[in-house]
Amino acid sequence: MVYKQTREKEGQNMYKRILVSTDGSRLSQKAVKAAARLAKACGARLTGVHAVPPYLAPIYSEGSSYGGLRVSRARFKELSEKQARKILAAVEIEAETAGVPYSSVLASNGEPWRAILGAARSRKCDLIVMASHGRSGIAEMLMGSETRKVIAHSKIPVLVYR
Repeated sequence: MVYKQTREKEGQNMYKRILVSTDGSRLSQKAVKAAARLAKACGARLTGVHAVPPYLAPIYSEGSSYGGLRVSRARFKELSEKQARKILAAVEIEAETAGVPYSSVLASNGEPWRAILGAARSRKCDLIVMASHGRSGIAEMLMGSETRKVIAHSKIPVLVYR
């Protein structure tokens, strides 16, 4: 009996700080719910992170224009942060529903996977939870896989929700 109680206490402290990355998609929202339940089971703190994309200034050349957005840098920042706050509010709701302490991070980096890992390190997280859309082949080459990059470069355990 003593052994069982000790093991249960160890399990509850397995993770103390869980970071969940979200892009606001339906699959990502399911991962957020799973992360909140896991945080509750472990007695952990939940941190939500949304990687804000960088501003891409338009490039103009003779006869054409390429890439970028048709909004100013300040307006882009304003719109991105508004969207991020909306996405992270959903994480806060899940954390409150699960009854776990919560914080959020708006991370910005040219590469979202770097922003996610930077947020996890700065918050001293011991687990990263994120969804994987399961892209492969050409779709992965064109769109990339931030989850795969996080897994490849992280020294922190990563739980992938599919």
